[in-house]
Amino acid sequence: MVAQLASPTAATRAHQEVFSYWASLRQGGRLPGRADIKPQDLKRLLPTVSLIDVIDRPLDYRLRLAGTGLYSVYGREITGRALHDVYSREAADYWKAELDQVVRLRRPGVGCHSMAWKGSSHLSLLWMRLPLASDGENVDMILGYDAVVGVGFGAEITGIRAA
Repeated sequence: MVAQLASPTAATRAHQEVFSYWASLRQGGRLPGRADIKPQDLKRLLPTVSLIDVIDRPLDYRLRLAGTGLYSVYGREITGRALHDVYSREAADYWKAELDQVVRLRRPGVGCHSMAWKGSSHLSLLWMRLPLASDGENVDMILGYDAVVGVGFGAEITGIRAA
């Protein structure tokens, strides 16, 4: 997971960059759609970008695309999988509730989720989920950006450990 670890400052900056990009695509109160996203505009951040399909009736979610950097976070490919195929029941319930809010409110969601469900309680996932709507109104996809932060940041990269 070393390749995905970020300092909290770097993670926050990357989140601000993705949010600013998404916000720049909004037209008058309308949400941007998937067609508006140009991968080359986010090239440096693509390894931990995801696209999540919104499945209607009942409301559910499937990971349409998960960047290559997320493989080391989850320990396997998660593209094409539903939430309950990726997470424990408790973690899947957490994500469903967060994604439901993004869809219902048509507003971004951001938070920090412990990686304890994966046995890495010293790490957290700083996440952001941004609504996309092909018609500008009804959220049909969600753009995700993740950064892993934690107490192990400096030690794993430099070999230096706290006393």
